[in-house]
Amino acid sequence: MPSTSDLLQRLAAAGEPEGLAILARRQTAGRGRDGRSWQSPEGNLSISLLLRPDAPAAHAPRFALLGGVALAEALSAFLPDRDAIRLKWPNDLLLGGAKLAGMLCEGSAHDGRIEWIALGLGANLAVAPAVPDRPTTCVAAYAAAPEPEAVAVALIRAVAAWQHRLATEGIAPLLDAWQHRGPRPGTMLTLRTGAGETSGLYRGLDADGALLLETDGRTRRFATGELSAGGD
Repeated sequence: MPSTSDLLQRLAAAGEPEGLAILARRQTAGRGRDGRSWQSPEGNLSISLLLRPDAPAAHAPRFALLGGVALAEALSAFLPDRDAIRLKWPNDLLLGGAKLAGMLCEGSAHDGRIEWIALGLGANLAVAPAVPDRPTTCVAAYAAAPEPEAVAVALIRAVAAWQHRLATEGIAPLLDAWQHRGPRPGTMLTLRTGAGETSGLYRGLDADGALLLETDGRTRRFATGELSAGGD
């Protein structure tokens, strides 16, 4: 299959209801954030999930946090240390300081409301494909590699549970869960944006999932960007 996310988005636009999950044993045109290629060899997880939350479009970034937390919980069930996976804002999962998984959250909105969200998630289960600018790892480096279908079941259950909590309890529990696996408060981070690089002390996430960095004695909010140092 070329891309689970591309197929899911076409089906979402055609009216497919929430709950659709597309799992591929192998992708030939997987993609990550900012148009990067995502390698999807057989034995790894390549899955896209369709969500249709009843929420304002401004809340869309919350579902990227949800996807990261849910994937971390699902993968942790197959590792000896369930707290070992760390979250790197905005969409990476790290294990031992190396990239274990990534996520792409895309969607559509109409009249200020979310129409649909496509969560594309990829995780290195059996193989850790090399990437040019960062170390990678896989579950098999720490434990027996689980079958992608087993991880998919755990992931779908975790996503559903967090969707329910988000709808009934609000954003606070999700932020707590993300920050539990995120950088330690006060960690020095460097963020690359279109305007250049900014370094500052990590001060958590705001209610919309934006990154908060303290620079020159004031806390600044960043909705987009890529961490180039720290983050684990």
